[in-house]
Amino acid sequence: MALNRLKEKLTKENLWLYILFLLERRPLYAYEINARIKNSFGFEPAMITVYVVLYKMEREGLVLSTTEKRPPSNVVRRYYSPTKLGLEALKEGKGILRRTLEQLEPGGATPSKYDKDAGQL
Repeated sequence: MALNRLKEKLTKENLWLYILFLLERRPLYAYEINARIKNSFGFEPAMITVYVVLYKMEREGLVLSTTEKRPPSNVVRRYYSPTKLGLEALKEGKGILRRTLEQLEPGGATPSKYDKDAGQL
């Protein structure tokens, strides 16, 4: 169904946006990211998907990872933080979404040559 495809495209297929949004506030480890996505945004990507996206983001220079042991558990975990490039990508991604929504509002889309030629879309 069209609405289900839209949900997939705007959530799981663009997981990097949600991850950067969360990391903008503080460094997180993968399980924490997954839990916060579920609690904050209402969807739960597969854990392997979160790891794959984080790996790609690190390769692209959008995030950096460090291994740390933090109290109270003292378990060594890999924490992710956004880079300057990552924060710029987040800003630009949010802008693209904002402009898309504005274009879908009445009076938002500019008439194209096709509208003039055909008299309609």
